[in-house]
Amino acid sequence: MKIIVAIKQVPDTKDIKIDPQTGTMIRKGVPSIVNPDDKHALEFALSLKDSDPSVFITVLSMGPPQAADALRECLSMGADEAILLTDRQFGGADTWATAHTLAAAVRKIGVFDLILCGQQAIDGDTAQVGPQLADRLGIAQVTYAQDIKMEDDALLVERQMEDGYEVIGTRLPALITATRKLNAPRYMNIPAIVRVMAEEDAVKVWSNDDLGLSPEETGLKGSPTRVKRSFSPTPASEVTFLEGLPYEQAAALVNALRSLNLVEK
Repeated sequence: MKIIVAIKQVPDTKDIKIDPQTGTMIRKGVPSIVNPDDKHALEFALSLKDSDPSVFITVLSMGPPQAADALRECLSMGADEAILLTDRQFGGADTWATAHTLAAAVRKIGVFDLILCGQQAIDGDTAQVGPQLADRLGIAQVTYAQDIKMEDDALLVERQMEDGYEVIGTRLPALITATRKLNAPRYMNIPAIVRVMAEEDAVKVWSNDDLGLSPEETGLKGSPTRVKRSFSPTPASEVTFLEGLPYEQAAALVNALRSLNLVEK
C-alpha cells in the first residue's frame, strides 16, 4: 500500500504578528512547526505501517527551502520518503494554486492508494487544499475524519460534524482529511533522527522544472484569491484586572456586573 501525506510547515501561532504597515504576517524570526493537524494524518499512516511493514509512506510539502526541516521531522517519525516542492514560481500561492501544484507532484509520484491531509492549516484555517487536491485528481474524499477503519480496499470513516458524526464508506484510492480526534501523534525516535540528519539528500527537492507547470497556473500568478488587507483587531474596550484574595475578586466581579445591569442587584 502506498500512502501520500501532505504536510505544511507553518509559523508557531503563539508568535504570529501582523506588520501594521503592510498588513502581512511577520515571518522573520518566528519559529516554524509541522502543522498540527497534519501530524494526525501522518500518525494514521504510521499506524497502518506498524501493522503492515509493506506500507510505504511519502510525505509531500510545498514551501520555501527551510520547509525541509518539517519533512525531516516527519521522516524521523517513521515516514519512508520526503519530497519538497520549492521554487520562486510557487511563491504567493493561494489554495487553488497550491492544490494544482500538489496534484502535479502526486501525478509525478505515480501510483498511490491513499492521500492523507490535516483538516486545515493553522496559519490559514481555510480547510480547502485537501478537498481541492482530491477534486483535481478525480478521487473520492472524506473530510474531518475522527476515526478510520480499513476494510480491504475500502475505508469506513467517522466524519466529525457539529452535532455528532456520520459514517461514510469509500473505496480506494481516496483522500481523507484528519481531525485531532483521530489519534495522538507519536514523537520522533532517536535512531531515525540520527539517520535522517546524516543523509544530506534525505529530502528530495523538486522545482517547477520537474513538474512542468505553466507559470500562469502556479504561485501568485495562478492564484485567483486576492487578500486586500490583514490586520490584528483592535480591542474595543478596556480590560480591568481584579486584584486581591479570591473572595475579594469575586465580590468585585459581582459589583462590576451589577453596575452594568448584567446581574440582579
